[in-house]
Amino acid sequence: MSEQTPPPGGADDAEVLALAAKLFDLARDGDAAGLAAYVDAGAPADLANERGDTLLMLAAYHGHADAVRALIERGADPNRANDHGQTPLAGAVFKGVTEVVDALLAGGADPAAGAPSALEAARMFGRAELLARFGAA
Repeated sequence: MSEQTPPPGGADDAEVLALAAKLFDLARDGDAAGLAAYVDAGAPADLANERGDTLLMLAAYHGHADAVRALIERGADPNRANDHGQTPLAGAVFKGVTEVVDALLAGGADPAAGAPSALEAARMFGRAELLARFGAA
C-alpha cells in the first residue's frame, strides 16, 4: 500500500501554523536560545506573519537585543520591511531601545531603508542620540 499525501488543511497544516505561532511568541518574548534552536533545526530565519512582520521585527520591536543578534547571526535580513514598509530598525527607533538599535546596526541594518526609515523616525521622535549613531544630524 502506498503512502498518500495528507489533504490541504489537514493536521499537518495545523501543526505548521502552531509551530509558526510558537516562533512568533519566542520572538516577542525574546527567547534567543529557543529561536536559535529552531532556526538551526531548519525554521526560516525570515519567517513572517500575515502582516509581513518577521521574527527579527518582532524581537526588535519588543526590545530583545539578544534575540535580534541570534536571528541576524542565522541569516535574518535586518533590512526586510513588513507590509507597511517598516524595518526592524525603524521599530527599534520608535520604541527607543538603544541596545536593539546597536545590535541591528552591527548586523548591517540600513538607517535609510523602509518608509518611514529609521532616520525619519528618529527625526520625527526627536531622538538625537540615535541620529548620532546613524551619523546624521
